[in-house]
Amino acid sequence: MCSNIQEDEVAIVMVPFPAQGHLNQLLQLSCLISSSYDLPVYYVGSAIHNRQARVRANALNPSDIAKIHFHDIPTPEFASPPPDFNAMSKFPSQLQPSWDASMLLRESIASFLRDISSKSRRVVVVHDSLMSYNVQDVSSLHNAESYVFNCISVFTLYCLISLSMGMPVKLEEELLKKLPSIEGTLTDKIKNLGASQSPFMDIRSGDIHNTSKVIEGEFLDLLAQVASKQKKKQWAIGPILPIQLDCVSNKNDMCPEWLNKQPPRSVLYVSFGTTTSFSDREIKELAMGLEQSKQRFLWVLRDADRGDIFTGEARRLELPEGFEERVKGVGLVVREWAPQPEILGHSSAGGFMSHCGWNSCIESITMGVPIAAWPMHSDQPKNGFLVTEMLKIGLIVREWEKREELVTASTIENVVRKLMASEEGDAIRKRAEELGEAVRRSTEKGGASRMELDSFIAYITR
Repeated sequence: MCSNIQEDEVAIVMVPFPAQGHLNQLLQLSCLISSSYDLPVYYVGSAIHNRQARVRANALNPSDIAKIHFHDIPTPEFASPPPDFNAMSKFPSQLQPSWDASMLLRESIASFLRDISSKSRRVVVVHDSLMSYNVQDVSSLHNAESYVFNCISVFTLYCLISLSMGMPVKLEEELLKKLPSIEGTLTDKIKNLGASQSPFMDIRSGDIHNTSKVIEGEFLDLLAQVASKQKKKQWAIGPILPIQLDCVSNKNDMCPEWLNKQPPRSVLYVSFGTTTSFSDREIKELAMGLEQSKQRFLWVLRDADRGDIFTGEARRLELPEGFEERVKGVGLVVREWAPQPEILGHSSAGGFMSHCGWNSCIESITMGVPIAAWPMHSDQPKNGFLVTEMLKIGLIVREWEKREELVTASTIENVVRKLMASEEGDAIRKRAEELGEAVRRSTEKGGASRMELDSFIAYITR
């Protein structure tokens, strides 16, 4: 897109990891910094993933995106197989070839950084922790420094660091018993990729978290304790998504139109992100559960991403015969990319059945929408635990220990009814709305998150 480098006082270079939830958060941060502080921001990645970030830029203002300098880095070709929807593990192993290819970008990134370094007073690299190896040459530039942007909850990060250091997770005993294990969350390949980054983590000057003290204050303090030896600065600047959703992503979108016809807080939004692939049997059970619940729903039914989202035929996900006719007026099935923040921010949204990726959690929390948590892999089981057990703004659909069992229609029906049509559900919704209000306030002038962001910007432009 744009590789012309201008003369800058302070230049900010974003280096995301190529998976949707990671691309998205660093693009949100790019727009926030560029539009609020008028600093030049470069977004660096393969042409495919830079394009993916742009076409899926939910809730971001197109004029803000236009200010970002996208720099396409030549990337080795990689295989882009479809997801294996019958696999026992829900981890998106089909993305591994694209991740392996992204580990070969060190030289190209270094040459880009050298170029920018020669034209700026300071270069500030903000990168995904999984790209630490690729940005290591920051340490050889006299005027460059780097910061890790954490795309996961601080609670999950705190648990991971505690476990890796052989330290106990500081939770009440009752909660500790319920804490989901890391068993089955990751493949060996991604564990190895993560481990290969750790020798290069020390280069960083600090950590930025997409969370708010209002949500995770307790865990930010605990994280500071376990990470105190590292003496790294910490900033909790989230949520970084735009709170004022005045620019609907797609004017032709049928979702807002359908939602406008529904009563307030009556619709369950159902979506499992970009890395979850359901088998035909699982889709059938979910469809029957939603239908039997008799609750209104908006269901985004899509298969998981390939490494290159622009190639290959997507699998057509089949619903039970006559399903869409039977639920007409009550339920809407969407098979395209959906404007998730706008849906969650709509007055008729009353619940979110989610895989609990951190993007989805932070969007739902910010919009004050309670969660029916159905974690699939990676950080999701811990996020689901944070939402349901710590913040008490959701219900669990199925325990992590039972991840290999089929979730039946009756289980789904019961959870949906409990969340959307019971006194317990109303109490959970009230807590979610109150937390959402507090989180949104934290991003306004004088709020905790805004002060943290101002502090980060003041530090990097010192």
